[in-house]
Amino acid sequence: MIGQPRNPAPHVSNRVVTQLWQDGFGRVAVRSAQLLLVLSVICVLAFVAVQLRLVVVPVLIATLIAAAVSPLVVWLVSHRVPRAIAVWIALITGLGLLLAASALIAAAVRNQWDELRQGAVDGFAELQAYLTSGRLGLKQSDLDGAVNQVSNALGGSQVQAGAIGGLTLIGEVIAGGFLGLVVLYFLLKDGDRIWAFLRDQTNDRHHYKLDAVATRSVEVLGGYVRGTALIALVDAVIIGVALAVLGVPLALPLATIVFIGAFIPLIGATVAGALAALIALISNGPVTALIVLGVVIAVNQIEGDVLAPIVLGRSLSLHPLAILLALTAGTITAGIIGAILGVPFAAVAWAAVSTLRELPQGSTSDPYADQPTET
Repeated sequence: MIGQPRNPAPHVSNRVVTQLWQDGFGRVAVRSAQLLLVLSVICVLAFVAVQLRLVVVPVLIATLIAAAVSPLVVWLVSHRVPRAIAVWIALITGLGLLLAASALIAAAVRNQWDELRQGAVDGFAELQAYLTSGRLGLKQSDLDGAVNQVSNALGGSQVQAGAIGGLTLIGEVIAGGFLGLVVLYFLLKDGDRIWAFLRDQTNDRHHYKLDAVATRSVEVLGGYVRGTALIALVDAVIIGVALAVLGVPLALPLATIVFIGAFIPLIGATVAGALAALIALISNGPVTALIVLGVVIAVNQIEGDVLAPIVLGRSLSLHPLAILLALTAGTITAGIIGAILGVPFAAVAWAAVSTLRELPQGSTSDPYADQPTET
């Protein structure tokens, strides 16, 4: 009817809505919503992984070891060794080295424990004498009361509950170890078929990209583990020899701790070296402890300035800040295991992104390069 306002045309309203999402604020809103969605998915996956850590952690550790050991299996297969036998040779060799190292460490601890215990007793007596010498105004009764409080605390219910929790953790570690060995065996034996099965669940046009990402990820992961193991071995040998020359007890176990600690970037070797210095202080005195501390600092400098850039190369092409963030996130999420696994898998994620960006558009490796991409 004449005089009544007409409704705006539908296409005008749609155009206004489209313009709202296409201007600067609209694009920011869309990207923010996408970022929030991705972060939500990551948080959910991290929560599920923590809840299923008894399965997830052995699988991740087995993946790390498989990436590092696979070149040995490939070399054996190239020399006409059946793949199953090659896998068993690699596993038995690794387990044999682990058992031999454990036996040597146990023997060293058994032979030198009395010496370390006596050094600790003497050191505590010297500290007690210094505190009660009158310079600090402490009385023997005060120290005895503090020692009794510590003893009562160690015998309390919380410590007993912690011991029960420790036994549960040991059970989980044993179960996870068996599961990890099984997963490692099948990854080394049937890794190609497992990957082909997972890849075939996607569109054929994406297979060449997934293969490129998988190849690069395995290279980075294996290179990181082998390079870190080599650096850790150098650190452990230098510090272990220094401890043995200085006459510090438990030199071999402390060197082993240094080797394991080196797999935690930035702080692992430093903490292990500080423990070695503490043992030296207890057993040999402050002069020896200062020498050990100097050796640890020198080794850390050599590792950071010489060994890591040469040995790791492109395997860990991450900025130190990114390493620190990955280390912190992994530690918060999964404790010591997260500290060990956070950095290598962050490096793998970055390598995957870099590989996708480096793939040329319309690559001849893509059988569907000349066809339109499905939405």
